[in-house]
Amino acid sequence: MARTAEETAAETFEETAAETALSLTVRPSAAALGPLIGALGYVEGRFAHGAELALPTGGAQLLVNLDGDAFSSSPLRGADRRTRGAALQGPYTEPALIDPAQQRAVVWVAFRPAGAYPFLPAPVSAVRDELVGLDELWGTDGAVLRERLLQAVAAGGPQAGLRELETALLGRAERPLEPDPAVRLAAVLLDRGTPVGEVADRLGWTSRRLARSCAEQLGLAPKRYARVRRFQRLLRRVNSGAGAPDWAVLAADCGYHDQAHLIHEFRALAGITPTAYAPRSPLERNHVPLGG
Repeated sequence: MARTAEETAAETFEETAAETALSLTVRPSAAALGPLIGALGYVEGRFAHGAELALPTGGAQLLVNLDGDAFSSSPLRGADRRTRGAALQGPYTEPALIDPAQQRAVVWVAFRPAGAYPFLPAPVSAVRDELVGLDELWGTDGAVLRERLLQAVAAGGPQAGLRELETALLGRAERPLEPDPAVRLAAVLLDRGTPVGEVADRLGWTSRRLARSCAEQLGLAPKRYARVRRFQRLLRRVNSGAGAPDWAVLAADCGYHDQAHLIHEFRALAGITPTAYAPRSPLERNHVPLGG
């Protein structure tokens, strides 16, 4: 699982002595993809831990494993999800266990809210809480994408691989590359904590129309999307401050009823208590190493 767009700078190229050896993150170079994709990138890394929790963000990602032709994701309850090495991660509403060994060399795309919708043959809700192989979604185009990217990276490095991925996305658009401005506004308002009823009123929509449009293009019902995004606001605050978090203050600031409500929601969305939360790094707040 790659970092979300909001966890990355607009354009960076880093080599560090930390666990991650190489990270390249860019904005789309194709103007048509800008409204749909927050960022795309290439990352290489070797990790000491054998498993980690991937936390829900409410967004979708496209992932291509250039090290091995496989991805897997295991919800804390339910069946494992396994695909070949090119996959779409739909919007998650629960934590999942993932294998850091599958992140040794990954090309990734972080879609903006509603950004994955033009590239899917069905509503985004069809891939909610799912890891789906691109061969299932795109047929032959999805089945050969990994090989195309391997060839591009071998010939021209990570930048060439990312440009090849953009070309593939432009060729796979199922719908016009124009996000619905009303749904995008709904996502912004829900992300800020605006009550669902007020969002519907702002758009001049019924609650049923809002629910239908959000499920179709965001992949989640409005209340569920708002719940996950509130959790992400909390994680941003936790990782932006120095010292131990004041959970009572954070509960009030982030829109929880009280500290008990925050703890309950944290357990539901992270699978751990707030005090057990120790992410890979402040910029990788949705990756929580487990064990050695």
